Amino acid sequence: MSGYTPELKELIKKVEATRPQRVERARKNQHFTALTMEQRKEWLNKYHPDYKSEGRRPVKVGSNKGDVFPEEVCSLLESKSRINPKNIDLTKVDYETDVLVIGGGGGGTAAALIAQENGCKVIVATKLRHGDSNTVMAEGGIQGADQECDSPYYHYIDVVGGGHFSNQPDLVAAMTNDAPLVIQWLENLGMMFDKHPDGRMKVQHGGGTCRKRMHSAGDMTGAEIMRVVRDEARNRSDDIKVLEFSPAVELLLDTEGRCAGAVLYNLETKEYYIVHAKAVIMATGGFGRLHIQGFPTSNHYGATADGIVMAYRAGVKMKDLDSTQYHPTGVIYPEQNVGLLITEKVRGLGSQLINIDGEEFCFPLEPRDIESSCIIKECIEKGKGIMTPVGRVGVWLDSPMIELLRGEGTVKRELPAKHIQFKRYGIDISKEPMLVYPTLHYQNGGLQINDNGETSVSGLYAAGEVTGGVHGRNRLMGNSLLDILVFGRRTGNKAAEYVKTGVKGSRGQGVKLTLEHVEKFEKELKTAHIKEPIVGPMILPDYTPDHVKARRWG
Repeated sequence: MSGYTPELKELIKKVEATRPQRVERARKNQHFTALTMEQRKEWLNKYHPDYKSEGRRPVKVGSNKGDVFPEEVCSLLESKSRINPKNIDLTKVDYETDVLVIGGGGGGTAAALIAQENGCKVIVATKLRHGDSNTVMAEGGIQGADQECDSPYYHYIDVVGGGHFSNQPDLVAAMTNDAPLVIQWLENLGMMFDKHPDGRMKVQHGGGTCRKRMHSAGDMTGAEIMRVVRDEARNRSDDIKVLEFSPAVELLLDTEGRCAGAVLYNLETKEYYIVHAKAVIMATGGFGRLHIQGFPTSNHYGATADGIVMAYRAGVKMKDLDSTQYHPTGVIYPEQNVGLLITEKVRGLGSQLINIDGEEFCFPLEPRDIESSCIIKECIEKGKGIMTPVGRVGVWLDSPMIELLRGEGTVKRELPAKHIQFKRYGIDISKEPMLVYPTLHYQNGGLQINDNGETSVSGLYAAGEVTGGVHGRNRLMGNSLLDILVFGRRTGNKAAEYVKTGVKGSRGQGVKLTLEHVEKFEKELKTAHIKEPIVGPMILPDYTPDHVKARRWG
């Protein structure tokens, strides 16, 4: 309950001194001028981590051989398997199902619901508990063009503009066209959206949007989405079986090259299990816990890129995997909260980014990569960041402005989780600003798919953050929760259709399960002279300090 140090409280006085003038300008819509397209390009190239050559190299094996990715990603793609395929008896199947969903977040659970509605038996294999995912940590909102002044057309334009026109068009069209249907689907499942007294949806702007289309449930939108889809899945337990603490470690193919299940590892019993499925949906999320370029992360503990590792060994090509999103406003003080997300909704409600001199230095609702570049420039080049007691640097996010612009009590009402999170450490964000700096937030790239979530491997589908192409090189706020639900639903439909049309051949008819693709990949590692590859999937990050490891292993 210590709150800010005396030194930081002294610096806050500069923020307070300029606040009345900034509030007055905001009331008159006299916002800080947004950057031109030329300035955006220049600032990205100079300040954004994605545009640095350091910490990157070509991957040496697989379908993306020669493509340049972050070092941390390359090491995982070039990893050796956790299992010896020769020691796995594929004739002893532990579970049979129509559809295996790997990942129990929002995307995987949505896929399971739709596949079940289409007559399939489903197994959801999840690394931790059902719902432990980035979905439940998503805060600010979900986009959907369902207001009179809006349309999927405008939503589409915003998405491709925010992605610097590098998005895969069919995926953007699928996401934006399905968005109103997803909002309606969630409400029918019982989601408690923020609404006006007359029952109309409350909507806000997000960075890079030309219309207000951000639907929310306080600042716990992802948790509310996860609540309704998880409850619905558990209510269908006769057809949807959930295996918790059971991450997949390898995909299974059959001798005709189709995806036919996975090898699971039980974290509690330390046993491996074989799941045979007629179709597989990959929904394992992103790679935040790789801490690309040493950044802290807003991601949940299991975000370790497992899906891309398994799919890459099976021959799936990756798209845009060199692109990482750094959310501009991650916590840097107090130390216990470092890396955690401050939702973009805070800026949407009127908060501004302020430097050490109490000056606003950028338009608060630039797209995320631009906003991050602005903060990095202010701290690193201009030297106008605020130093924390442990040497981190950041800028102020002036949340008390919200109370002045929208009335007393707005922060506690609209941002209840964030208010509690800081109050725990003696900081009242309705009266004191927050200290923020970009945090590793999202894996922009991943498995290459089409608009139905199909990969290049027959029978293997993918949805959500594990995929690439939807968002291009930069994702706008509110499109991740939308992405996982749109493509979760689409893959559930397509996988069920694949199952119902009949998978030609089956085990017992000359078609067998195989891990030959893993053996072939490991031979490629040797041919590429990759010495001492790490073991993948990682499953969980290892934060043991090096000196402790040395003492432990001698």
